[in-house]
Amino acid sequence: MGVKGRAAFAIVFIIVFLCSLWLYGGLEPWDYCLKVYIQDEQSLSLYGNNVSEDDMAPLGFCPGQRFQVGVLLKHLQAAPLSTNDVLLEPYLASWDELIKFMDSLGPLVGFISQEIEAKTSIIRELAQKEAELKGQVQDKEATVEEQVSGSSILKDEPTHPSAGVMGRAYTSVRSMIKAELAQGLVDFTQPQTSGCRTLLRLHRALLWLQLFLSSLAEAGRARSPSELCRDAYRVTLAQHHTWWVRKAAELAFVAIPDRVFFYRLVCVDTQKEAAAVLNRVVRAIQKVYNQTQMALEEHGMLELP
Repeated sequence: MGVKGRAAFAIVFIIVFLCSLWLYGGLEPWDYCLKVYIQDEQSLSLYGNNVSEDDMAPLGFCPGQRFQVGVLLKHLQAAPLSTNDVLLEPYLASWDELIKFMDSLGPLVGFISQEIEAKTSIIRELAQKEAELKGQVQDKEATVEEQVSGSSILKDEPTHPSAGVMGRAYTSVRSMIKAELAQGLVDFTQPQTSGCRTLLRLHRALLWLQLFLSSLAEAGRARSPSELCRDAYRVTLAQHHTWWVRKAAELAFVAIPDRVFFYRLVCVDTQKEAAAVLNRVVRAIQKVYNQTQMALEEHGMLELP
């Protein structure tokens, strides 16, 4: 093997090694969340009158690819509630589409999407367990009602101590926070698996993607998408990662495709068209991010270990 061959092999080995550190270190080293509110005059609301017709108009289907920007936008716009809350089902569905977006950028960036997918699975599994528990309680109540006809005891005294708390625990961000705090599932001093802790990790990653897409939308930028992604990473997630993980991430970003690839990804032909589509997504992400941030901050959860 020549000098060039050995050098190429060394580079590939380093990239794989560093990315494995990302995978196994995951997003867990994040010690706190950036308290960043990206202000925008056009704040989205699912029920408000401040949503323009252009923002609400559906985007077309992009044939031949898994990622669909129209599907992403639909889920993002369905997540926020007028009560400064966020519905978890469309929130997680938005992440499903964002994972497809990251997967399309290449296998190295795919390491990041695998970690994020694991986070969404945690919340879904917790919600499924809660639904199953609620179903078991309801079945038990129905059985007792058949045995004790006309009794009102079951309505006033749930047969399971957590039945009243867990009824709709994972419907929204705020309902999840309320339920998990009531059940003592959130530990403010040491790592403990919970929906709130997992949501915080997703919340931080969402800011990174928002900044990246926002910079891609800017017209007239001569810098490459890989540079823009790196810069967005440096002002967000890099502040929570070790040196090795930062280097792994930046090596992965080098492989991000050029702008023309992103045009195809959102089914447009020019930077102007791409900016129109991406800005709609960015505004929708901003609304979700801000309302999630507000809920977490109100309950002192921006620095969960």
